Amino acid sequence: MRDAVRRWLASLGGSPALPLTLDRRRIFVLPSAVGLVWGGALVAMLLTAINYTLSLGFALVFMLAGLGQVALLHTFRNLLGLTLKELPPEPVFAGQPARFALALDNASSRARPALRLAMAGSDEALDIDVAADAALTFHLRVPATRRGWIAPGRLTLSTRYPLGLIRAWSYGQPQQRCLVYPQPESDRPPLPPGDAGTLGLRARGDGSDEFAALRAHRAADSPRHVAWKAWARSPDAPLLTKQFDGQDGGELWLDLERLSATMPLEQRLARLTGWALDADAAGLRYGLALPGQRIAPDRGPAHRARVLAALALFGLPS
Repeated sequence: MRDAVRRWLASLGGSPALPLTLDRRRIFVLPSAVGLVWGGALVAMLLTAINYTLSLGFALVFMLAGLGQVALLHTFRNLLGLTLKELPPEPVFAGQPARFALALDNASSRARPALRLAMAGSDEALDIDVAADAALTFHLRVPATRRGWIAPGRLTLSTRYPLGLIRAWSYGQPQQRCLVYPQPESDRPPLPPGDAGTLGLRARGDGSDEFAALRAHRAADSPRHVAWKAWARSPDAPLLTKQFDGQDGGELWLDLERLSATMPLEQRLARLTGWALDADAAGLRYGLALPGQRIAPDRGPAHRARVLAALALFGLPS
């Protein structure tokens, strides 16, 4: 029931999706616990002043009530006009907290002290101050225990500045999801053999030690390795490329179906994740084979990100 009320409040004044500028329709104001005690004390003081006809009592009650009204206005203005934005989160491995990057922009000439930002699903809340004409970037962490996409929870930006009598707050909903990779297997075995040797090394390929043989030319071959003399002798024959003996790193395939079917799926994905990290660290060209999906061998950060993303999303609903 409480969560349904919060969703309804968040939708008042339009969509709560970020980026979001807080206008008067999106800021809610209620007395805090201290404010309720303050109001109860004022009522008791007013009844006493009426009962005993105390002029100074009336003056004190009205002065304190006016102070509460001024506090209400300042608490409301402490949020008014702030802009909440979000930045793309970096992928993490399962077991690490997902870090959602947010930015708070204060375009006014007034500083905004004593702000609190919390996210549903997160165990932490940030207490921040934003200077005048400034922007502040920060992160909120959410536990990520399983692979796949993790969506951020609803944001609550609140303040009790300046006296703590009034609480003003507003809601926002980030749209950027965080990708959670499988957790790498900690005690994984060494990398499997590649095309013709351990760690994906092959004994005859595109190395550069000694000439070994000729093979059919491929479009991706370097012009330096083309057998131009052989072509000059037979111009009508197809181009040939020289092969050399030597180890060049080869190509390694990480194939899910080559792992034992008795292993749970999550364990197999964890092993492939660890192997992908090992192959990337060793500078090998490696590819990924999953049922219904193949990623050709390559290397580099972009290729590693594609492989890890495929492992993270395998078998999950789109």
